[in-house]
Amino acid sequence: MLQELRFGFRSLRKQPGFTLIAVFTLALGIGATSAVFSLIQGVLLTPPPYRQPQQLVLIQPVRSDGQKLANPQGWPAAQWLEWQQQAKTFDGIAAYGWSFNYLVSSDGSESMEGMVVTKDYFRVAGLQPVLGRAFLDSEMLPSSAPVIILGYDLWQRKFNGDRQVIGKPVRMSRYDTPPTVVGVMPPGVRFLPSPGASQEPNYNVNGLVDFWLPVTPNPARLKRPGWNVVGRLRNEARISEAQGDLGVIIAREAQADHDFAGVAPQLESLTVEFNRDGRRILLPLLGAAALVLLIACGNAAALLLVRGLQRQQEYAVRSALGIGRVALFRQVSTESLLLAVTGGALGVGLAFAVVKLFKAIGGHAIPRLDAVTTGWPVLACGLGAAVMAALLAGLFPALRASRLDPIQVLKSAGPKSSAGRGERRLLRGVTIVQTALTLALLVGATLLIRTMMNLSNVPVGYNLGRVLTMSVTAVRGDWLAFHRRALERVSALGGVQYAAFAWGVPLTGNDWPADVDIEGQPPAVKASDRISLPLRAVTPDYFKVVGLGLIAGRDLRPTDADKAPQVAIVNQALAERYFPGSSPIGKKIWMNGRQQPATEIVGMVANGRTDDLTQAAGPEVYLSLWQARAFSKHLVVRTAADPRVVMAAVQRELRAVDPTVAVESVKTLEQIRSDSLASRNFAMQLLVGFSLVGSVLTLVGIYGVLTLSVASRRREIAIRLWSGSMVCLRSRWHRGGARLPFVPRSAPGGGTSATWSSGKGCG
Repeated sequence: MLQELRFGFRSLRKQPGFTLIAVFTLALGIGATSAVFSLIQGVLLTPPPYRQPQQLVLIQPVRSDGQKLANPQGWPAAQWLEWQQQAKTFDGIAAYGWSFNYLVSSDGSESMEGMVVTKDYFRVAGLQPVLGRAFLDSEMLPSSAPVIILGYDLWQRKFNGDRQVIGKPVRMSRYDTPPTVVGVMPPGVRFLPSPGASQEPNYNVNGLVDFWLPVTPNPARLKRPGWNVVGRLRNEARISEAQGDLGVIIAREAQADHDFAGVAPQLESLTVEFNRDGRRILLPLLGAAALVLLIACGNAAALLLVRGLQRQQEYAVRSALGIGRVALFRQVSTESLLLAVTGGALGVGLAFAVVKLFKAIGGHAIPRLDAVTTGWPVLACGLGAAVMAALLAGLFPALRASRLDPIQVLKSAGPKSSAGRGERRLLRGVTIVQTALTLALLVGATLLIRTMMNLSNVPVGYNLGRVLTMSVTAVRGDWLAFHRRALERVSALGGVQYAAFAWGVPLTGNDWPADVDIEGQPPAVKASDRISLPLRAVTPDYFKVVGLGLIAGRDLRPTDADKAPQVAIVNQALAERYFPGSSPIGKKIWMNGRQQPATEIVGMVANGRTDDLTQAAGPEVYLSLWQARAFSKHLVVRTAADPRVVMAAVQRELRAVDPTVAVESVKTLEQIRSDSLASRNFAMQLLVGFSLVGSVLTLVGIYGVLTLSVASRRREIAIRLWSGSMVCLRSRWHRGGARLPFVPRSAPGGGTSATWSSGKGCG
């Protein structure tokens, strides 16, 4: 084998052009495939840090009639508490919720994301602290002193990994008594999905959990929905069995209490739910990378095949001297393996650089992109791709070389022979397949580019230009006084035209889903039939900031405060759906039942695509922020020039009002729009890149194949040239009726051609 390697290396070194083209081709294909596989390994194949995660299932509520649940509010505690006692297919069931808070600091507070969990949560999830302990049963009571478990990343970032942090208080907002640290969880723990909180401004299900707090159901609110539920299946149980088990229990609960009617359970594997968004983005990209690898392997196979045609006499001589077919097959395969391994080594180096590029441009487009590493997965994928490339590219040329008839090859004059009809047909087939694969990539990239161009031309309904946004949260003090003073100071800055606070800035995914009753609509009989609408809370001048036009009624006023009647502004889509043919002004809506005070509609604004640019505007309700207060919200500022000019001044004014205020996520509205399309942009960029690589590979392959093919047909081409010259000469001779002088001249490839002595071609 060592001798074959040495011979193969010398043989490839004699033809540096062929070797460079083949290695470059394989390196591009292997590098692209390895880079995408690294993303898949880090995002989809890395299991979550729970014990036996394949046994964890999320129990989500759906409508029993199969229709979409308008507002996924979770389960009532009265139901899942009964499941803990009666479900036979589960080893444990626990409830949890998403939460956020702020670390209070005198130079500006910082937001944190965390979870509130019931006492069985850590046992069900299979989590054990790396420092300290989990919650005690006595700490789950509402009357007990507050305690907290820190996430590993927060412990390292804010507490410098201090192992003496156990027993120390953490200064957090919304806590009169700071909670005491009792434990630290292992690294890499991420959130379980909380659909009811997905519209919150700080919600990031792909982030790392910063803290855990204990919670227990309130006996007075056992029928109120809002709990997310996770269960651990018994070792022998399947998801379908657990689905049927819970279905029977829930049907019995609905018969006993009609408040639970109309809702059924849907069990989803935790790993499947974790990978849902990642699969949607990465699997098509893996397909595109595989096409690039196939194009590269096709190039290498065609090059090796043509090179084999040039070496037929050599193979025949070796066979005549006694070398066996197996040895000849091994020799040719060794050369293709050398090419593939060299291309694989370069491809792995290229993959390391490409993965870094992916992480730089990916941003939030791919979930858990921060977990992607460039270690052994890239090396393993590069090695596997190199072996596959060696098989795809070298197998057929090696088989063909080993099956040559040495007598026939030697009779055909070896290198003077031309490629046969079968070989030419095969080379044409390879070229056609490469071109077809490249066209498939180009068509996909073109469609994505067209989609992005169409999205860029979609009328959003509001003005994106010169609007600065930032998340602002007053973590202590008088809430109302801070926000009024902040608006006064920011509005007085030079270059600021309008300023407003808003809960639910467009294209951030933030809104407040709520069940409402609308005047003129029949009350819902079942919970699943309630009307759910996205609510937003804004201050006066918000519609001027974002450029939403007022169609009817009036704008919100500073006097629409706590003691004033509840008012709201609706958009045109809501008016057309629930008040067709009439004006919504003066109509009433109720939040959480008609027993609550009614909210009067005082205005109607134009539609805007506030949730997704690919979806038409839906019904929306805008409340006064002075009446529907929000803990965390955005400050939106319209400026006369570039909003980045006043960015520092706005933050300075906010901290002048309260030094502990949390100011985060400072972006323009145009940046928010770009972020909302991040996954589509990322997929488009990668597909365009793969298409360009595929095009380059195809051009290089066609050039290499044509070059070697022409070289292998020199004798045939010379004969054709000689034949054409003689035909032309006879034609001129007969037309002139006389013998004309001509001078024979050597033709390429050893033949001769005829030209007139005058120097003009006979054609």
